[in-house]
Amino acid sequence: MTLRKHQRLAMEALDRAWSEGRRRAWVVLPPGAGKTLLGVETAHLLGLPTVVLSPNTAIQNQWVDASAQAGLEAGDDRDLATALSSLTYQSLAVFDAAAEDDAPLIEQLHDNGKELVRRLQHAGPLLLVLDECHHLLEVWGRLLAELLAMLPQARVLGLTATPPAAMTAGEAELVEELFGAVVFEASIPAVVREGDLAPFAELVWLTEPTAAESTWLAESAERFTELVTQLTDPAFGTTPFLVWLDRRFVTRSGGSSWDGLMRSEPELADAALRLHHAGLLAMPEGAVLVEQHRRDPTSQDWVLLIDDWVTGCLRRAAGNDHVLGAIRAALPSVGQVLTRNGIRAGRSPVDRVLARSESKTVATAAIVAQERLALGERLRLLVLTDHERASATLPADLDGVLDEQSGSAYAVLEALLTDNDLEADDALLVTASTIAGSRDTLTRLAQTVPDVELKIDDGPGFCLLTGPWSSRAWVPHVTRFFEAGGCHVLVGTRGLLGEGWDAQRVTGVVDLTAATTPTAVVQTRGRALRIDPAAPDKVALNWTVVCVAEGHPRGDNDWQRLVRKHTGFFGVDESGVVVDGVAHIDPAFSPYAPPSRADFDTINARMAVRADNREEVRERWRVGQPYDDVAGRTVRVRPGPGQRLGTANAAAEVVIRESAIEIRHPTPAPWFARMVVPSLVVLVIGVLAGVLTHGWSLFALIALPLAYAARVRAQGAEGRRVVAAATEQPSVARIASALADALHEAGLVRRAADALVVSMESDGEYRARLDGVTESESELFARALEELLAPIAEPRYVLPRWVVTTRERTWRELARIGAGKSIVPDGVVWHSVPSVLGTNAARARLFAQAWDHWIGGGDAIYTGSPEGAGVLAAQRGSDPFDVSTVIRREWR
Repeated sequence: MTLRKHQRLAMEALDRAWSEGRRRAWVVLPPGAGKTLLGVETAHLLGLPTVVLSPNTAIQNQWVDASAQAGLEAGDDRDLATALSSLTYQSLAVFDAAAEDDAPLIEQLHDNGKELVRRLQHAGPLLLVLDECHHLLEVWGRLLAELLAMLPQARVLGLTATPPAAMTAGEAELVEELFGAVVFEASIPAVVREGDLAPFAELVWLTEPTAAESTWLAESAERFTELVTQLTDPAFGTTPFLVWLDRRFVTRSGGSSWDGLMRSEPELADAALRLHHAGLLAMPEGAVLVEQHRRDPTSQDWVLLIDDWVTGCLRRAAGNDHVLGAIRAALPSVGQVLTRNGIRAGRSPVDRVLARSESKTVATAAIVAQERLALGERLRLLVLTDHERASATLPADLDGVLDEQSGSAYAVLEALLTDNDLEADDALLVTASTIAGSRDTLTRLAQTVPDVELKIDDGPGFCLLTGPWSSRAWVPHVTRFFEAGGCHVLVGTRGLLGEGWDAQRVTGVVDLTAATTPTAVVQTRGRALRIDPAAPDKVALNWTVVCVAEGHPRGDNDWQRLVRKHTGFFGVDESGVVVDGVAHIDPAFSPYAPPSRADFDTINARMAVRADNREEVRERWRVGQPYDDVAGRTVRVRPGPGQRLGTANAAAEVVIRESAIEIRHPTPAPWFARMVVPSLVVLVIGVLAGVLTHGWSLFALIALPLAYAARVRAQGAEGRRVVAAATEQPSVARIASALADALHEAGLVRRAADALVVSMESDGEYRARLDGVTESESELFARALEELLAPIAEPRYVLPRWVVTTRERTWRELARIGAGKSIVPDGVVWHSVPSVLGTNAARARLFAQAWDHWIGGGDAIYTGSPEGAGVLAAQRGSDPFDVSTVIRREWR
């Protein structure tokens, strides 16, 4: 059996784990990377009776088929009579309704489940494979923990496509209990680079609500907007909202540190800093404004802060009933409710409008038309929704705003079949209970299914295919029909056509779902990534349709859903960098706020251009080229308007002191050429003139002034060079190098400035990262650099950098400087010592030393001292670099 590179590496890692005595192990491979084959090969090599548990019947059948192809006897019966028994988690985890709630989960199982447990116990040493084991974390984790405790002789292999970095703390704890550490992990980019998954691009189509939806949203926002206005009224509440926030975050009467608050209540602290950015709160001591804080507060920020006010203040004092009433009335408009225990999330019709906006169906038709033009008959597009049809009626207040079926698979199919720009035979719907499409399409499909009597009935805007079969039987028929080109667009639900459904010819996915868990995201995008032997140049496009209501307090809900879908998921951006998050869709995208509505058309047009250039997407992935399969943080630095950052990447040669300039590592050769050589030339000319004229006095009259003039000119040129070096802004490379050296000397990162990589992009953006370190060290470096380049906030230490201005200087001044006469600095610029290096005087001293080496400066000053407090009072809010920074997680 031929294994791919990552399958082979995983097998080698498993072999080491078993030989070291481990009985439990888990492997992470992306969808399409061959987890099933890996498991079958493990069962074959170990020679143990094998039981596989998987989340659905589609994956269950894949194990049976793969085992048969490998010559391993397999079945799907509970009697465990075959060498490999493929079952579903549900075959075990069916609970008896009469069981006691406080009993162990094993004891609560239905009799069939208890019988399966007994058979597993009596099977002796066996291999238990838990496929897509992330499902254990969501549903059956504690049950499996009890089961494994009853099977001490079993070897356990967990297989999943969900990376451990995407897990919550609770999930990670359970995985550690069930499996121990990861034995082997390969990322999606690594498998793409190997050529075992298709290169792909992530694209977005931005929409705004329809006119009716926008009108309803505007009305729903009024109460909350009024509440926000009331919050700034000093008479609103016995302790006004802003007074409470000042006590809570600025003066902090309890004496808690800002670092402690950030650790214990990070979301609340971030909300407070965004309120500071909006000019409504003073800057808390010790806080640092970074990318996520430099924007106005969101509705969720307001809710968090109001909740803190309600629970910590209003409810503890009399006379606030009218305030609590106003809050209670306004919160439902942003999907929140006020309870006795504080503010809690409620049902949000706003989110329903955005998630199911009819504008998304229109956008889907536009994407289908775009992809049809690009690929023609090669198109195999999958459109995924959450539901086949709406199962619940709309709330009364949404009557006339949304169609009842809006956002469902039914609505999408009807729109595609009635769109005049599309061919009616292009789309087919398949769900757990329905096959639907045009009559012609269904007729052709029925002809591909032998020996089954099928019937075509008219439906609501399309026809339905019915017959004596189940989804387990008809999905394979539909899949073969779709791959063969019987239709070019397949509409279905994520539950049926997501995890476990395989079709090699899928060219892309249109994601209309609301699911944002890492498992759902990986599985949804994985549908298009399988390589197609019939199309070796395949490039997959994954589209997400997003509706944004600009101006509504919760109008960014759908955008935040997009952010959650892409957090922890790598893709290639337009510059060929493999980056995590929405930045791989577009480098200008921020995870903290959607683009402006005015830019939607431009962005959609840009996405359409990328969709047309699939070959460029393939080239950006650099398939077949070397890689490290590691992730790290990169700081992207964009200079402000008219700002020029230096380009030097070596330690400073000219350092400005408080009262002098220090020239380090002078370069004598150029100085010699500019000063000594001209003087010698003049001297030789003068001697010749004196010999020829026998007029030595003439020589003196000619040679000496000329030699002096040459020397002064050379000194002036040297002075100009020194001044140019002294006035140059510190480069990103020098700033980052000073930071890297200080962090290394403090023992916080394992590499110093020699591992720093700084590049300048064609658009003028700088990118800096620290290689050869762990991802956590890389993030520590990036956060510190972002803080160092930010405006001065409330640092514990600051340090000076004396500067010389670029004013015009006379030739005499320049000559004096070139002759070694010092110049006095024109001023001083102060910089924050990053908080990780400002925890104590020793670390601050290390940073000052590194800063002096690379840039030049003085001692770090503690802002708690009288001198430091004065500096901070004068410099707070100043921006020594005038740049904007973002941190992005990149793969390489």
